[in-house]
Amino acid sequence: MEVRPATAADAAAIAGIYNAEVTSSTVTFDLVPRSIDEQVAWIEQRSGGHAALVVTDGDDLAGFGALSPYRERPAYTTSVEDSVYVHRDHRGRGVGRLVLAGLIDTARNHGFHTVFARVVGGHEASIQLHQQAGFTIIGTEREVGRKFGRWLDVVVMQLLLDGGGEGTPPGRPPVLES
Repeated sequence: MEVRPATAADAAAIAGIYNAEVTSSTVTFDLVPRSIDEQVAWIEQRSGGHAALVVTDGDDLAGFGALSPYRERPAYTTSVEDSVYVHRDHRGRGVGRLVLAGLIDTARNHGFHTVFARVVGGHEASIQLHQQAGFTIIGTEREVGRKFGRWLDVVVMQLLLDGGGEGTPPGRPPVLES
């Protein structure tokens, strides 16, 4: 398997993975599938520290992820939020670990201080993936989303990349074996 930056040529495969989650799961709070043009635009908006990465397995795009700004205000520019999606046929094979490891490396290499993950409550695979990479749960936002007629919680997780500020213990180093 190979990890590399996403390109416009990956848009259809990324949209296929993402739209399956939009229409059938709560792992994304999007309610409307993305068109190919919207997916191309999404990829083109991501570069440098706010990159989109893909994992390929031969000719198959097995998963993707991205780093996004955490919040709009300038004081938040040292923080990013990750997202990780794995094609249903490739789950349980280390694809998510590869995507997340690539995102963490990208965040470190671009000087970010912290990475946040916001995971829908009950999505234990994603919570465990992030914990294995050194993220800690810092809280739960109760009933902040609604999809398929259900209220949804969001588990907030955080990885400090450089040990944090005064009195803050360093984040555990990632353990990301494939």
